[in-house]
Amino acid sequence: MALARDQSVLVKAATLYYLEGKSQAEVAAEIGVSRSNVSRVLAAARTQGIVDIRINDPFGRAGDLEHQLISRFNLADCRVANTGPRTDNLARVGELGAAWLMENLPSKGSLALSWGSAVQSVVDRLVPDPIHSDLEVLPLIGGLSIVDSARDGNVLVRSLALKLGAKHRALHAPAIVESMTTRDAFMAEPSISSVLTAASTARLAIVGIGSVGSGASQTILKAMSLSPDDEDRFLQAEPVGDCCTRYFDKSGTPVGSPTSDRVVGIDLETLRRIPTIVGVAVGPAKAPGVHGALLGGLLDVLIIDSSLAEALLAASMP
Repeated sequence: MALARDQSVLVKAATLYYLEGKSQAEVAAEIGVSRSNVSRVLAAARTQGIVDIRINDPFGRAGDLEHQLISRFNLADCRVANTGPRTDNLARVGELGAAWLMENLPSKGSLALSWGSAVQSVVDRLVPDPIHSDLEVLPLIGGLSIVDSARDGNVLVRSLALKLGAKHRALHAPAIVESMTTRDAFMAEPSISSVLTAASTARLAIVGIGSVGSGASQTILKAMSLSPDDEDRFLQAEPVGDCCTRYFDKSGTPVGSPTSDRVVGIDLETLRRIPTIVGVAVGPAKAPGVHGALLGGLLDVLIIDSSLAEALLAASMP
């Protein structure tokens, strides 16, 4: 049987069985093979990629995408929300993030937060469980007056601590300053350096990931008010994303100066030493940033929506 005809038989058998719900005996009669051969035909349809079986979790998770991402990027865990045009994707990712956090919450020690709408969604959807008095919640960066206050790291730290009945500390400094000199002065303050030192020893961090050119990532860059020369240096490094207001390139390598010179917060090398880093993000526009963060080993756990998951898998195809 010619290959084209072979494939046409596979397509017909798969359509009858998977889409029309016919029994294997009925399929055998329609395609002219013995009943014992139908299972081989259906297996061949799967092997050749004619049939792509997806298992949609009843709780709204895309299990097949989760397994692919774990395998592709060597993740410790992954949660992917099944989303669509009528779905509140941010809310769904927040729900999965909140559920993951409660399943993996340390019994003592500390956890740290960055900022942003995805991290806010996780915190907002966490069911109050105020019994974790041995926990401390810490910020990874200073305050951001340039964004909606509800997304600010210090605000999210306090909100999460209240829900958990945990202790918390604030970082009383802006995340972005005008110069390296100003940054160094803030970082030399014991009240600031002590919080960042404590955050660097957290057992768990939940961070948002940005992509250069979209959303808050672009807002941060504008707030830095780079000179034309500094902006040229920044663009020559080919940044694709940011985490904790620190930019990195497509391989996850930190961009460094001039943008990093103006940030009061944890740096990416220090962040990497936290045992479990959970990245949360929503939408395919975040794919360049999240992909770079994954290649750079910044993330251990990924909690995203299905549109972003598919974009990440497409971006990592050889």
